Amino acid sequence: MTGTAPVPFTADDYKARMDRAARQAADAGLAGLLVAPGPDLVWLTGYAPPAVTERLTLLVLAAGREPVLVVPTLEAPDAEKATGAPALALRDWTDGKDPYALTAALLDAQGRFGVSDNAWALHLLGLQKTLPGTSYVSLTEALPMLRAVKDAAELERLAAAGAAADAAFEEIRNVRFSGRREFEVAADLAALLRRFGHSQVDFTIVASGPNGANPHHEAGDRRIERGDMVVLDFGGLRDGYGSDTSRTVHVGEPTEEERRVHDLVREAQEAGFRAVRPGAACQDVDRAARAVIADAGYGEYFIHRTGHGIGVTTHEPPYMIEGEEQPLVPGMCFSVEPGVYLPGRFGVRIEDIVTVTENGGRRLNDTERGMVTVD
Repeated sequence: MTGTAPVPFTADDYKARMDRAARQAADAGLAGLLVAPGPDLVWLTGYAPPAVTERLTLLVLAAGREPVLVVPTLEAPDAEKATGAPALALRDWTDGKDPYALTAALLDAQGRFGVSDNAWALHLLGLQKTLPGTSYVSLTEALPMLRAVKDAAELERLAAAGAAADAAFEEIRNVRFSGRREFEVAADLAALLRRFGHSQVDFTIVASGPNGANPHHEAGDRRIERGDMVVLDFGGLRDGYGSDTSRTVHVGEPTEEERRVHDLVREAQEAGFRAVRPGAACQDVDRAARAVIADAGYGEYFIHRTGHGIGVTTHEPPYMIEGEEQPLVPGMCFSVEPGVYLPGRFGVRIEDIVTVTENGGRRLNDTERGMVTVD
């Protein structure tokens, strides 16, 4: 079961994104945006270079100007095939020529530009040398909400990715855990994500027993035993959009304390979800979930933010954390994933992806949040 293919994005979709990005840059007081290969370039143009190399590829966006994609000549044919290519101009350069001089001609020599976070220092320094009057700021700092509000087509893809991750969980809960090593269960999870339509698996955390107290534990060769709590956190990309869900299962019957902590995290996750509504601040979601855990005396064991945005990457703005006053807007998508981590003993995390609706929130994951026992 892989589901039906999503409606493809069109050149008009990409044009609208580029226009919006250029307007937001101008509103932020920037002369424009410089977008290197990576998630931002794919989201804005539909173009992913066949390889990211030392050859400069850069999208230049500025309000009131036609978008321009600077590409190496040998990659121009691939760039021309991108869905968003009709909405921009291509400027290619050949080996032996100076790509920074070509790019400089497109820029305000005294301008301040937003630069995609994964741009190579080599290229940024090359531009600075050619245009010493320019200055730069990371795109996440300058326009953190650029990709945050999803349209209907994006929400459809995120929902499908979430459903695929849910299907993987429903399968994995029926496999044998006891006596197997963490990496073996992680391999099962990765295979299930691919079976249910994921083209990319970003992580499959299987953290058993005391390893569950490490939120980002990498599945290792520890043998899972009866009596273990096991944190499962997994996700990746399906049709270009992310999934990310966590459930904590128990091998055999849990103790009273294990069940109590699991119920506490479930209550905190529910409180975080119920705090989602238009106009609420991101930090309100964190506060709601954290208060439940703190009031129960486990506050020092909730050691990470409550959530992160998700879209064409599995981690992106906005972040559900104290101090983030960004208001929630319909179409935003992010995780709600409180946890309790007891060093040397066990951990519990429960995570859903949630999207903001006109009057609250909607979960994109819907598997069992109560205690699940496995063999």
